[in-house]
Amino acid sequence: MGETFVVPQEMTRTETMLIPGLDGAKMSKSKGNTLNVFDEPSALKKRINKEIITDATPLEEPKDPDSAVVWQLYQAIAGEAQSQEMAEKLRAGGYGWGHAKKDLLEAIVDGFAAERAEFNRWMEDRGGLDAELSKGAAQAREVASSVLDRVRTKIGY
Repeated sequence: MGETFVVPQEMTRTETMLIPGLDGAKMSKSKGNTLNVFDEPSALKKRINKEIITDATPLEEPKDPDSAVVWQLYQAIAGEAQSQEMAEKLRAGGYGWGHAKKDLLEAIVDGFAAERAEFNRWMEDRGGLDAELSKGAAQAREVASSVLDRVRTKIGY
């Protein structure tokens, strides 16, 4: 089989196998609990502030980051050092859910700035996007044709 087809290698990252949605359940477009990193910052802010539910722990009291969706999402986006820093702030108290949501928003906006700019560029140039997609389709047809020729040869077709 390896002579005809390339056997895929698994590339699973266990730390991102389950990303929580805004409601704490598994993130899913069908559940509507996703964050679109390509949205404008104002739309992201509105979703983060309104749809990520937090408890009513007072600002000055310690909070449990492990049970908080806002921290779990931050952990998936920010680096390890930043995630641990937020966890320490939450556990120490004097750092509220509003602060955590603001930091999550900044991590998304800053962390995906280049990708958002590229996305917006393509959305403004639909003709260029279609041309690029056509070029990719032609390359895919060329590769697929070569693979199909090998398969046909193997099976004597």
